[in-house]
Amino acid sequence: MENLKVGLKSIKEEVVTEVKTAKSYGSGGVDVYATPAMIGLMEGAALSAVDPLLPEGMATVGIHLDVAHLAATPVGMKVRAEAEVIAIEGKKITFHIHAYDDVEKIGEGRHQRFIISLDKFMAKNAAKGEKA
Repeated sequence: MENLKVGLKSIKEEVVTEVKTAKSYGSGGVDVYATPAMIGLMEGAALSAVDPLLPEGMATVGIHLDVAHLAATPVGMKVRAEAEVIAIEGKKITFHIHAYDDVEKIGEGRHQRFIISLDKFMAKNAAKGEKA
């Protein structure tokens, strides 16, 4: 995990389709880019900045989001999310995240991910499922 460092960056892009609208997500009644879609793109950018650098059998999971959705984006426009590592504290990684459409900044915030062992995480999850 010595490959992880402050300053790592990643970008993810997508085009706003009908499936990515607030109306489709059920998060609003308008045919514009949904906040949950924007957050997913931002998380994807953060994940792709660090997960490829982790040892085999390790991954990250999202543990915190603090995001503002600043502007609406119409169907058909491209959206870009950028993530940059701003702090690493043990297994907790903090990112500054931004999202832009073809015209302006549409979102910003902070996101935290935690490094996990996939085997331990999935075993714990399976045990929880057995309790249900």
